[in-house]
Parts: sequence; C-alpha cells; structure tokens
Amino acid sequence: MSEMKKSNLLLAFVGAFALMTAAPALAATPATTPPTGEATAEAPAEGAAATTEAPAEVAAPAEDADAVTEIEHAGELTIVQMFLDADWVVKTVMIGLILASIFSWTLLLIKLFEFGSLNRNSDRFLEAFRSARSIADMRRIATSDEFEGNPMADMAAAATEEVELSRQAGLGASHNDSTMMRAQAAVAAVQAGLAKRLSGGQQFLASVGSGGPFIGLFGTVYGIMRSFIGIANTNTTNLAVVAPGIAEALLATGIGLFAAIPAVMFYNYFQTRISGFGTRADQFGTELLNAISRQLDKGA
Repeated sequence: MSEMKKSNLLLAFVGAFALMTAAPALAATPATTPPTGEATAEAPAEGAAATTEAPAEVAAPAEDADAVTEIEHAGELTIVQMFLDADWVVKTVMIGLILASIFSWTLLLIKLFEFGSLNRNSDRFLEAFRSARSIADMRRIATSDEFEGNPMADMAAAATEEVELSRQAGLGASHNDSTMMRAQAAVAAVQAGLAKRLSGGQQFLASVGSGGPFIGLFGTVYGIMRSFIGIANTNTTNLAVVAPGIAEALLATGIGLFAAIPAVMFYNYFQTRISGFGTRADQFGTELLNAISRQLDKGA
C-alpha cells in the first residue's frame, strides 16, 4: 500500500508538472490565433487600399495624355503648324507683319519701275531740251504730251511760263533780273514738290524697318508669358511639352525681322536714288536758268 501511494503521489506530481508546463502554451495560443482573424479583417482593408491606389497609378498616364500628344505633335512641328497653333494675339502680330512685308516688297517693285521710267524719260527730255534754240522752243518741248509728268519738264514749263507772263505784261530787257528771280522761284517750287513726290512710301518703309522687330518682340513676350502660365498650370517642365509654345512665340520675332530687314534695305536704297535724282534736278535747274538768262540777253 505504501508503494502504491508513493506511485500515485509520483503520478500526481508528474501530472501537475505537465499541467503547469502546458498552461502557458495554452494561454499563449489565443494571443497568436486572433492575428489570423485580424488578418482576414485587415486583408480586405489593405486590398481596398491597394485597389484605391492602383487606379491612381493607372490614371497618371491619363493625366499626361495631353503631354504625350504634345510630344508626338512636337516631332512634326512646322512653321505653318506653329502659326496655326499660336494664340490669337501672337497670330494677329504675325499677320500684320506678314502684310507689312508683302507691302514692302510691292513698294520695292513699284518704285523700281517708277525710277527706271523716270530716268529714261528724263534722258529723252534733256536731249530734246538741249536742242531748243529759243524760250518758245523750250516751252513747247516742256509742255508736250511726251514729257507730261516729268519733273524736269515741269521745271522748264514753270520757268518759261514766268518769262512768257513777263512778256505779256510788257516788261522789257530792263526787267530781266526780276523775270529771272520769278523763274527761279517757280523752279524751286517744282523742286520742292519733286522731293515730296519721290519720297512717297519712304515713311512706311522706315516705320516697318524701325518698328517691325519691336512688334514681333511684343508677340514673343506675350507668347512666352502664355507658355510659362501653361507650365505653372500643368506642373510639368518637360521641354518637349513647353517647347512648341515657346517656338510659336519666337516665330513672331522671326517674322518681325523678316519684315524689318528688307524694309531698311529698301529705304536706304531708295533714299540714295532720291538723293541722286535730286542732285540731277538741281543741276538741270541751274542749266535751265542759264539757258533762259542767255536767251533773255539775246532778246529771243
């Protein structure tokens, strides 16, 4: 009996020790098991977050769709396309400068024809005038239809008309000095009108030459300002996206220079031609007055 009690007591100690050893494990099991449940509860939340974030990543290309289009469009950028895509203010500046350039070239052709015709007609008039033997012959040649509108012919007609009016007034040789003064005044009046006539269009060329670059620069400043506003609104610094707008703006300055440079060259060229013909008219004026004075002294 004593041995059986000892065995039972030993078994009781072993069972208590086993129970004490297993109790912490059993107590720890509920703490580790809930994460499985929480994982199932939190997994959808994380999955939902993933699903909410995924569209944002997918939507990013949609936000850059315009940028991609602009990049593809930038590869095919031409001067005509830049003009068509420009803002209405920049486009108005470009159209105005193009029209000014067209008018400058048209004016070049008109004045080249005018000066060519004027010089040829003047050569024929001088040849005919130098063959005159009297003041009456000078007047007849100067008033002929062949030389109508020629400045030198107008000068000769005005001077001889003053002489004729003096004769009709009964002024004789004693009044030759006063007659010559009136003839000289008539020639000077025609010469003053000649300068105005030949300088037609010069003011326009000067205005285009001096103002064209600044007008184009205005279009460029406005276009670049608009491009930077677009950069601020789209939050992109991609050069391929912003370059077309800047190129459109710079095109305005290019057109301004395209209009201004020929206008300045035409202005300087025609100013030289006007000055040269003015010198020729002055020389003819002196020749005309000498011829009239000589005829008056001869009593012709």
